[in-house]
Amino acid sequence: MLRQLRPAVMILALMTLLTGVIYPLVVTAAAQVLFPAQANGSLVTINDTVVGSSLIGQNWNDDPRYFWSRPSAVNYNPLPSSGSNLAPTSATLQEAVNTRATAFTTANSMTTALELVPTDMLFASGSGLDPHISPETARLQVRRVAANRGIEQDILIDLVNSMVEMPQLGLLGQERVNVLLLNLVLDALE
Repeated sequence: MLRQLRPAVMILALMTLLTGVIYPLVVTAAAQVLFPAQANGSLVTINDTVVGSSLIGQNWNDDPRYFWSRPSAVNYNPLPSSGSNLAPTSATLQEAVNTRATAFTTANSMTTALELVPTDMLFASGSGLDPHISPETARLQVRRVAANRGIEQDILIDLVNSMVEMPQLGLLGQERVNVLLLNLVLDALE
């Protein structure tokens, strides 16, 4: 038995060292060298102050002077990141969608037809932290933001169009606008 136990313990120790220590250190070092900004959280700083991460959504929905983010099932808290996991037939989900549709259409002076509100403003993302909205959603908010900031709508439409990120490698994902970056550029206009 001792003869069989010793190789098993040695392999356990070797694999623990290899996969639990050496591999994570190599990957961490490679990430720090090749992609330092991403490895450190893609932090966005202004005047040496961290204002957020370009990878994590923030709640702008209480201020009509800013473009609003996609709803979050976890109140934009990155620690318990998850979706709501509500089924399409859930009354709770339907109530949340109706509330979000009413808030969006009212704030943006739209007709109250549910079909006019883009789905990214009705449903939380799978992680609850999506920092992006569709260009269409951003354009629907231009009138409200322009009125609350005293900026011409054409300037904001050009700003939104300049902030559209294309799909990665031309294939992965959809066109999108990072709300944090858009709102920071918006603040810089004033």
